[in-house]
Amino acid sequence: MADEAGAEADDTRAHRLEFRAVHDHGQKHDPRAANRRRLGAALVLAASYMGAEIVGGLLTGSLALLADAGHMFSDSAALSLALFASWVASRPSGLRWTYGLTRAEVLAALVQGAGLVAVAILVVLEAFERLSTPHPVHGGGMLAVASGGLAVNLLGLWILSGGREDSMNVRGAWLHVLSDALGSVGAIAAGFGVWRFGWAWADPAASLAISALVLVSAWQLLRDAVDVLMEAAPRHLDLAQITRALNGLRGAAQVHDLHVWTIGSGETSLSCHVVLTDERERDGLLEAACELLRTRFGIGHATVQIEPPGFEGASPGEACAGACPPGEASAPATGRVEPA
Repeated sequence: MADEAGAEADDTRAHRLEFRAVHDHGQKHDPRAANRRRLGAALVLAASYMGAEIVGGLLTGSLALLADAGHMFSDSAALSLALFASWVASRPSGLRWTYGLTRAEVLAALVQGAGLVAVAILVVLEAFERLSTPHPVHGGGMLAVASGGLAVNLLGLWILSGGREDSMNVRGAWLHVLSDALGSVGAIAAGFGVWRFGWAWADPAASLAISALVLVSAWQLLRDAVDVLMEAAPRHLDLAQITRALNGLRGAAQVHDLHVWTIGSGETSLSCHVVLTDERERDGLLEAACELLRTRFGIGHATVQIEPPGFEGASPGEACAGACPPGEASAPATGRVEPA
């Protein structure tokens, strides 16, 4: 009877956790749908003004405008890629893709970063050539076209700003547009220098400055994308602090085999083993650990294996074999909750 009561209590607790996860998930809007709308609007803006900058660059002879048009082209390509990746990432999980396809957005961010580097290198090469052999530039026309490009880029940044904090994919697109906005600022400054003072060198010099800023943005994006793909611990989380917090829970004697990684943009997962001080604390500790991770650290997908007293320092296989009932060594006690 005691075993049946315990099993019934476990089922009730599991159902309660599952209900809370489903309920919380239902209360949230779909961030990817909102991000797709943002990306689509920004794509229309970038593509519409790219042609104007190409024509303006050819008519005025400005490398800075052509570099800005190249940024606009890379923006359009990056936004198209981000839009497609967001759609792919929204597909449901299955038996093969058990986490879904959320890392499609991370792969898109990686490609965007590589594209930024390629554009910057091409502009640098052309800028050095123009510094050695100056080309005539029409400063007034360059100034006018670059001002229009800046207005379009600022509007694009405003549209994308709402999704850049929770999506690496959108952040990559936002960085593309930001680099283009900086390019427009550089082109405006160079256009004014050419128009007002006849500084032919200002055009390629502005292009070099723009390229340096683009490379900085690209490095940050590539670093973050590689971190996710290599399953590094998220930079905003302190694993020592998480360990101390779990060790401070009632019934916890030791925390080991702690792993934290990112599945996709803003989707953090954790797994760990927690050794009990007293077998009677098992159920309460499991729920408390999952609740702590969700509310304090924002980790919504946590797998916590509870181990009996005396297993400090045991290997994961030995700990599971001792923690689980006979014949169930492959099914450790775990708790999973979805983010609120």
